[in-house]
Formats: sequence, structure tokens, C-alpha cells
Amino acid sequence: MRTFENISSCYSMNNPLKYAVFGAGSWATAIVKMLCENLPEVGWYMRSVYTKEHLLREQHNPNYLSSVEFNLSQLKLSNDINEMVTYADVLIFVIPSAFMHSELEKLTVDISNKTIVSAVKGIIPESGLLVGEHFNQFYNIPFENIAVIAGPCHAEEVALERLSYLTISCADSKKAKEIAKQLSSDYIKTKISDDIIGIEYAVMLKNIYAIAAGIAHGLGYGDNFQSVLMSNAIREMKRFIKKMHKMKRNINNSAYLGDLLVTGYSVFSRNRMFGNMIGKGYTVKSAQMEMSMIAEGYYATKSAHLLNEKNNKKTHLPIIDAVYEILYEGKDPKRTFKLLTEKLN
Repeated sequence: MRTFENISSCYSMNNPLKYAVFGAGSWATAIVKMLCENLPEVGWYMRSVYTKEHLLREQHNPNYLSSVEFNLSQLKLSNDINEMVTYADVLIFVIPSAFMHSELEKLTVDISNKTIVSAVKGIIPESGLLVGEHFNQFYNIPFENIAVIAGPCHAEEVALERLSYLTISCADSKKAKEIAKQLSSDYIKTKISDDIIGIEYAVMLKNIYAIAAGIAHGLGYGDNFQSVLMSNAIREMKRFIKKMHKMKRNINNSAYLGDLLVTGYSVFSRNRMFGNMIGKGYTVKSAQMEMSMIAEGYYATKSAHLLNEKNNKKTHLPIIDAVYEILYEGKDPKRTFKLLTEKLN
């Protein structure tokens, strides 16, 4: 099995490392598109037989980013997770956090010698761990073989080939650079970071704040309040991440602040859309049924709340607390946000 050692020889045109993407949603589809710009073949695991057969027939994902047409000669498609894990050296997981555990339970092959890349935006509910921590603890993946993909980047804009930016975080800078290389193109700019844990938390938290932004919009709050909400959100994010993983980082970098802003403000943000429906009076269940995509922030809210509850000295998280009370305790959004406005500055 090839590894990231002797990188220069591995990444020759004749012998590239094999990449596979796991998941069939919009972000997974966007990542496959990015990789196809640089690699002769990309593995793609999807649970749905229908999705695979549609792709083979029509050359596009039937459910997400259907405007993106793939060259089928570049794709190795499979509904068998073990076949795809065996095929690839670099495994990019883009499965919603709520379903990661059940998908990983299907594994029967050893993945300890693989490089794992997380494009998952949340904590694994069954373990309460970040995706990287989960792979390290349960699948014996060394932390230097784990990477994280962060934005700010919406899949819909990748489909349109609008200029976008990604941050690839890994403890091993060589791995980060080579993964970034395979994702780069004329419309995708990449940078690297070593703050893998901090960025994983940021990716999770920004979806909660996007739900808050959506609730505010649904309740009729304007741009003035939204700016105060986002200003408080980045400071709240900084407090949370510092409590969980203290290291030197600039919270104003695009992987933290930039990703927060695009998720909180963009019309493409499913979490903002979900929050907007809650603010307009939808119940949590009816909002989830109305959406065709999963709002990761719903699950992230519970995870962040539980993590903070476990701390001996809880971090001051008024926005996360407000979203948790609305989503999980059934509190009235209008009254809860009225109280929240008194806690922001």
C-alpha cells in the first residue's frame, strides 16, 4: 500500500495516490468535481443504488448539483464501502455526522494505513467526538494521517465555478499541501493549517450560528441586528474553541470567520434556511421534513451544548444556548431571541 512517504515520486503522473469520496450530497459532489480537475480517476462511494445508476446513465447526480456533468471515464463508482476503501489511499468522508457511525459499521477491512480527510461538519453523536478524534480512537488512524477540509466554500458556487477558497488542515504539512494540490484549480484557491482540532470545531459551530442567523431573519430582525449577532458569534466561537483546544490561532482567518460569515449570510446556506423556517413558525420536525438537505447545525447544537455541560467551568455561550433552547427544549423563538438581545454587545 502506498503512503504519503516519498511524496514527490507518489505524485508523478504515472503513479498518483488514489482518492475516494464517501457521500452523495451536494458537498460530496462538489469535492468530486474539484478532484476531477486534477486526477485521472476518482472513487465515489454512495449508499443509493439509484443515484449510482442515474449517474452512469445521465452523467450527473440526480439529487444534488445536477448541473455538474461528469466524465464517467474519470469516476469509479460503488455502493460497497469496503470496495471503495480497498481501492483508495486517501479517503474523504462527506457523510452527515448523524449517519457516519452507521456507515462506518459496514467496514470489514482495515483502514489504519489510510489517510482520512474529514469534510463532515459535526461531531459523531454516538461517541461525542470530532470526526478526526473518532477515527483516531476507534480505527487507530494516527493524527498525522488525518486532515480536515474547511471553507468558506459553498458547493453551489463550486458547481458554478465561482472563485472559492478552501483551508486544508493537517498536523503533517506535507500531507496538507498534497491534498490541497489535488483540490486546487483556476476557481479553487487553497491554503493549509495545522489547527486540525480548532478548525473541526469551527466547521461544526458555524452551522449553529447560521441557524441563529436564520431564526433572526425569520423573526423579522434586520441587517443591523444580524451584524451584531455575527460579531458576537465569532467571539463566542473563539471562547469555545480555546476551551476545547488551546493553541495560537487567528480566529479572523477565513477558515473561522470567513466560513462563519458565508454560512450565516448566504442564500445557499441550508442551516440559515432551516433557522429561517423556525423563526417563521415551523416546528423543528416540519422544517426538517420541508428541507431536501440535512441541516448539520441541528445535530451540532446538541453536541456543543453537551460538551459545554461537561466542562467543570462552563463557557459563556448565549447564542448556542438560545438555539439549543429553541430546537431541543421547545422554547418560543420570539421570546428566546428577545432575551438573547439583552446578552449581546
